[in-house]
Amino acid sequence: MRRWNGWGDDTIVHPFSDSAARFLETLVGPGTPPHDVDLADVVGRVPASRLPAHPLVSTEPIDRVRHARGQSFPDWVALRSGQIRTFPDGVAYPLADADVRDLLRYAAVVGARLIPYGGGTSVVGHINPLPGDTPVLTVDMGRLNRLRRLDEISGLATFGAGITGPDLEAQLRARGCTLGHFPQSFDYSTLGGWIATRSSGQQSLGYGRIEKLFAGGRLEAPAGALELPPFPASAAGPDLRELVLGSEGRLGILTEATVRVTPLPERADFHAVFFRDWDHGRAAVREIMQARLPLSLLRLSTAVETQTTLALAGHERLIAALERLLATRGAGENKCMLLLGFTGREAVIKAARKETLGIAGDHGGIRVGKTFGKQWHKSRFRTPYLRNTLWERGYAIDTLETATDWTTVPALVDAIENALRTALHEFAEQVHVFTHLSHLYPYGSSIYTTYLFRITADPAETLARWQRMKQAASQAIVDLGGTISHQHGVGIDHLPYLEAEKGALGMAALRELCRVFDPAGMMNGGKLVA
Repeated sequence: MRRWNGWGDDTIVHPFSDSAARFLETLVGPGTPPHDVDLADVVGRVPASRLPAHPLVSTEPIDRVRHARGQSFPDWVALRSGQIRTFPDGVAYPLADADVRDLLRYAAVVGARLIPYGGGTSVVGHINPLPGDTPVLTVDMGRLNRLRRLDEISGLATFGAGITGPDLEAQLRARGCTLGHFPQSFDYSTLGGWIATRSSGQQSLGYGRIEKLFAGGRLEAPAGALELPPFPASAAGPDLRELVLGSEGRLGILTEATVRVTPLPERADFHAVFFRDWDHGRAAVREIMQARLPLSLLRLSTAVETQTTLALAGHERLIAALERLLATRGAGENKCMLLLGFTGREAVIKAARKETLGIAGDHGGIRVGKTFGKQWHKSRFRTPYLRNTLWERGYAIDTLETATDWTTVPALVDAIENALRTALHEFAEQVHVFTHLSHLYPYGSSIYTTYLFRITADPAETLARWQRMKQAASQAIVDLGGTISHQHGVGIDHLPYLEAEKGALGMAALRELCRVFDPAGMMNGGKLVA
């Protein structure tokens, strides 16, 4: 069964070796396991629902608890401590598009606000009900989960928007196709959620971000239905698909989506290359990107992330042998690991691999074969389970991300890491910070930073410390002109920084757009725009 207060299936536990525990203790100190509340305790505190009965709506406390929060750090603190201030008053489970329209009418009559709910994997507060006198209805889209149409000639597949990643790929693979969208939340996140938050999959370099894959669909809004035909291209004014992409449930509920699919690749290979330092690795990946080579993945880790990855990997003898090999080739403690993915036709992969590894070699890259690439590919959707393991040992881990041009990448990485690393100095607490570039473009790159710190006995204090780090890093991003979100969306956590990116006129335009689609302000209030 899925965990109610953590990540994933409760039968899956991320392994954690004694050497990994010693490594973390050396970095930030010993952790103290927290006291987490039981589900029964939280369920017993759920207040009475303010919603009248409806055949599609459950007001059962257990349903309301399981839909109360997502996967952000504040969500984890609330769930683990039981300090959940607000619950949805009910959870609806539509079976068809017509049910969604019916629920919009119901909400209008009873004066409720609606929150679209996909997989509950948001890390910035998209699905959280806000305090207030207005009842809240969460609309779980999980039953709109089937392949509705497949045009194999055009490469277009239409799904119910509530379909999860594994179900979507299974239905496509049975017909020899793939979407190729693999965010780390793949096991639980949904197609509608990917579109509403402008998601980016781990192999977006080859398959494209969701905005490239999203061809059309249907949005049920309080003001009416918006049909988006899946044209290959159009000059008929602004593209209305762009209004839906990143709309975060503020305009309405996406009930179906048509996406651009491709035939299953002949093969997929993942390799690892090490560079003696970050500067050489960064120069290599920039040149690879600007050569427009057909790769599906580039992921370059800083020296600290490389060290952390190797230390937490287990397989101590294998890692020791690798360290000795790299040292003889001039890659010591400052070494950086690059993962490369090649996906497609055999001949194309062969040519791309030759050119890519050649460029890497020009920058001193040391090839180490497929072992690390295969391991990454095998475990890429299991990594979030480490968050559960660390929490239970007294450690918190969180991530943030941005994107900027190549000129600014070095300074922005340094600014983000320094902001996080120094944020808790007054508490005499260490923060372990590391970064990788994982979504790269010819003109710049995303920056994905992870930070690990100790939790305290007081949940409010733990949350306050996280807020201090988040604010410091977000301000560093804004000050250097990075985007406040490359792939996680805005939600609640990034809303205070959005105007710095969009400007006053841009924010006014977004608010006006919300009023056009949702005149009464029913949809997911407090997210994206205030």
